[in-house]
Amino acid sequence: MPKTLEDESRAPVRSGRRPRVASVPRAALLIGPALVAGVAYLDPGNVASNMTAGARYGYLLVWVVVLGNVMAWLIQYLSAKLGIVTGRSLPEVLGERIRNRWGRRAYWLQAELVAMATDLAEVIGGAVALNLLFGVPLIWGGLITGAVSIGLLMLQANRGARTFEFVIMGLLVIIAIGFSVGVLVAPPDPAGLAAGLVPRFEDAGSVLLAASILGATIMPHAIYAHSALARDRFPDPETRALPTGVLVRATRIDVTVAMAIAGTVNLCILLLAAVNLAGVEGTDSLEGAYAAIGATLGPVIATLFAVGLLASGLASTSVGAYAGAEIMHGLLHVRIPLLLRRLVTLVPALLILWLGFDPTLSLVLSQVVLSFGIPFALIPLIALTAKRGLLGTWRNHWATTAAGIAASVFLITLNGVLLWLVFTGA
Repeated sequence: MPKTLEDESRAPVRSGRRPRVASVPRAALLIGPALVAGVAYLDPGNVASNMTAGARYGYLLVWVVVLGNVMAWLIQYLSAKLGIVTGRSLPEVLGERIRNRWGRRAYWLQAELVAMATDLAEVIGGAVALNLLFGVPLIWGGLITGAVSIGLLMLQANRGARTFEFVIMGLLVIIAIGFSVGVLVAPPDPAGLAAGLVPRFEDAGSVLLAASILGATIMPHAIYAHSALARDRFPDPETRALPTGVLVRATRIDVTVAMAIAGTVNLCILLLAAVNLAGVEGTDSLEGAYAAIGATLGPVIATLFAVGLLASGLASTSVGAYAGAEIMHGLLHVRIPLLLRRLVTLVPALLILWLGFDPTLSLVLSQVVLSFGIPFALIPLIALTAKRGLLGTWRNHWATTAAGIAASVFLITLNGVLLWLVFTGA
């Protein structure tokens, strides 16, 4: 990313000059936390939102995917920088600074609801994928997805952050292949793709989907989680071997790689739908999209799509549960057993599956809920990373803060317009 986002001339806290990453291979060894957090940008909610946008509006909302990914780079970088420099997660810092007990509980409640909406999307996505691949009933698919996520979290707790990162990155490769192959087989129209980069809306439905895409792209729990992942990977700023400058620079590479993968895959999902599903009946659901892809591109591409959806659900629900546990610990200063917490957050998703609600509609609406939780995570993140007293010389450059404020204003405005359209019936 452009160096203007951070003042490259500032000296680090611990030495007289800003250290540089010695080499690309050395920096590569530090990559990992952003790739894990980036899985949140490829969860089943993203699939449903982007697939629905492409099927209904063709290339219209390409610009939303691109803009969301650009904003996500800045936001995830700031989150990781906070964790590296302070050695604490965003929920921990907020838990210390929100003095009023009821204010802290209220903030935790909205963050917890956002985490539950995240879990809803991820468990439902995994259940749908198992149903498509093996005919597993949705309720049992939800239970299997939840059980696998518990196993992955226990792996993280017992084997450490690095092992967890490798497993999640392996799933990320499967996700990327599953959702991207179809675009290579049936490439988009260059003129249509270029037209989709022009910001515009068509109707209230396109605004709803834009908010859903942004809620799925800039996810509040990913903001909370990334600071904790960076803290766990590079603990204790006072005693760790590598200087803060090396870690911050490596984090920029980490975030750039993660967001490049996430942005490309999200765009491929929308383009896959725009090319193959536009105007096709029944493609407003994941099941219908799977059937249409199979009919248009063949069973191999459809199977790869379903496998990508399954990997997406398994990986992202693990990261979501990790974020939820960190939110509770940081804001309420309590820890509950991992199994108990996982079972509690599984209940809403399993209830929806059991009652037979439309899984795809539930996924899209869950992403809209996430979009309304963005300001509560984003505004404190920007404010905290701009404080000299907290980050010292690693505080935000004024251009970084300005870019963060612009992103916040855009997201809050879009949500306001969405509310107005919904309640006025415009």
